[in-house]
Amino acid sequence: MTTLYDFSAQDLAGTAVPLARFRGQVLLIVNTASQCGFTKQYAGLERLYEELNGRGFAVLGFPCNQFGGQEPGDAEEIASFCKLQYDVRFPMFAKIEVNGAGAHPLYRWLKGEAKGLLGSEAIKWNFTKFLIDRDGHVVERYAPTTEPAAIKPDIERLL
Repeated sequence: MTTLYDFSAQDLAGTAVPLARFRGQVLLIVNTASQCGFTKQYAGLERLYEELNGRGFAVLGFPCNQFGGQEPGDAEEIASFCKLQYDVRFPMFAKIEVNGAGAHPLYRWLKGEAKGLLGSEAIKWNFTKFLIDRDGHVVERYAPTTEPAAIKPDIERLL
C-alpha cells in the first residue's frame, strides 16, 4: 500500500526531501500561491503550525502557478514573500503542478486517495488541503474555502 512516505519533493532550496522525514507526524498538505484571494490563509496555517508543531504536527506548503498565474515567482521570491508577509516557518517546497500530465506524483496520489466535489480528482484552486495521519494515509480533503482554524479539531483528533 502506498503512503506519503513513498514520495519525495524538492524544497525551495532545490534539495530533494524524502517525505519519510515526516514519518509519525500529522500533516496538512496545501497547494499555495502568493497572489490568490486565499493567500491570507498563510496566517492561519502558520498559527496551526506554531500551536501544534510540538505535538507532532506540520504543514507542508507546495506553491503552484496553475490557477490564474497566482504564483509567478521563483523559489527565492516565494521564500521571501512567505517570510516577510506571513513569517512562515513551516516547510515550503518547490513550485509544482497539481493537475494535468505534469502533476507531481505526490499530488497524483493525494487526489486519488481523496476525491473532491462530486468525486472529481482535479484540484479546483489554490489552498486545497489534505490531512494526513501519523501512518502517512490521507484522512480528509478540504476545499480552498475551508479556513485552517476549521480543520484544527480534525488535526487534534489525530494527534
